[in-house]
Amino acid sequence: MSQTALPRPRSVVRAFLESEAAGGIVLMVAAALALIIANSELGDTYRAWLNVETGPVLTEKLGPMTPLLWINDGLMAIFFLYVGLEIKREFVDGRLSTWPQRRLPAVAALAGMAVPAIVYLAVTSGNPELTRGWAIPAATDIAFAIGVLALLGKRAPTSLKLFLVTVAIIDDMGAVTIIALFYTASLKMPALAAAAGIFIALMMLNRMGVRSLWIYAIGFALLWYATLLSGVHATIAGVLAAFAIPIVRTPGAPDSAVSPLHRLEHALHSPVAFFIVPLFGFANAGVAISVLTMEQIFSPLTLGIAAGLFIGKQVGIFGAILMAVKSGFAAKPRGATWLQIYAVAILCGIGFTMSLFIGGLAFYNPVLVEEAKIGILGGSILSALVGYTILRIAPLHPGHAAELAQQEAELDADGDIDGLDDPDERPGATKGV
Repeated sequence: MSQTALPRPRSVVRAFLESEAAGGIVLMVAAALALIIANSELGDTYRAWLNVETGPVLTEKLGPMTPLLWINDGLMAIFFLYVGLEIKREFVDGRLSTWPQRRLPAVAALAGMAVPAIVYLAVTSGNPELTRGWAIPAATDIAFAIGVLALLGKRAPTSLKLFLVTVAIIDDMGAVTIIALFYTASLKMPALAAAAGIFIALMMLNRMGVRSLWIYAIGFALLWYATLLSGVHATIAGVLAAFAIPIVRTPGAPDSAVSPLHRLEHALHSPVAFFIVPLFGFANAGVAISVLTMEQIFSPLTLGIAAGLFIGKQVGIFGAILMAVKSGFAAKPRGATWLQIYAVAILCGIGFTMSLFIGGLAFYNPVLVEEAKIGILGGSILSALVGYTILRIAPLHPGHAAELAQQEAELDADGDIDGLDDPDERPGATKGV
């Protein structure tokens, strides 16, 4: 069967990084807008809109559906479907397809989840009620972090951008596992059995060679509803459905147009990056800071989350990288200095989307939810500002500096874009498989 490449501007890597960066910038704007509105005269209208009863009642636990519930339990399931597709692609046909490729990002991601949790528990140890929030600072927001890197232009080596993306993907796997294991309510076995049956059916369709995305879309909808009824958070259905989507391997080439997974991932990217995730940020980042007391702003919960994101992430990730490289377990990212690597470890403290999501699952007390949001925003903003500043002033690696100089020279000589001679690497070009 002939394969036609999916149309792509520039190279696969550049298109991915640029689109993720754009989504991250849109997310930043949405979050800032939510904060402005929540602390303005429109604040009451904003909060009232989020909690308008739209119906129907899907489960007794949730009650009548509201815009906030549709976003957090419905649209975010599609976000998790996209995350699951990304994880499967990377493990089957991407940067995590071999063990040597997995070593450094896996070690960094695991340490980057464990140390922030330890920091959080240490800060909040005097209050058992806050223990449920231990996983909030364990996540990294890939879109937000790549958005910050995009502001640096060519000063950030591609190897570091790829490393950050890979760590965040493994981090997402950890976050999904944590949600499934630790933030699941009492289970309803009939619904759970139905969800398991639907998932098995989807996997069987995969093994039988069925490639129609419509069939898998219907299965995903049924799986989402059964998971919602079971007590497991409904967004887990997105990841499970993604694992059932067939993939056609295309090593060393752009994604194949006959691969269902690649086609679905391409179709979902723009809606997820430019609608679902910004809408989630807009709905969840609107904290009315003006009504919070200083005691709430500097509460153990707020400080624990902020410290976990800003201190725990950089200590865990950079420490793991340093030990892995010095011991010979893994290779250092090419073309990057240790100071730049340290700065990227700090950027991993931008938890935002996944941290806000886990925060909403961890606490039922609205006051604690608001305090958690303050900690998430504070830790994420601090990580973004400090990481960006260090990368801005950090001296370039000699190899990276020489590469940039050569690109500028070639640009001056023949007007080539970014010093790339391959026409398939130029804006607007497409490449076949």
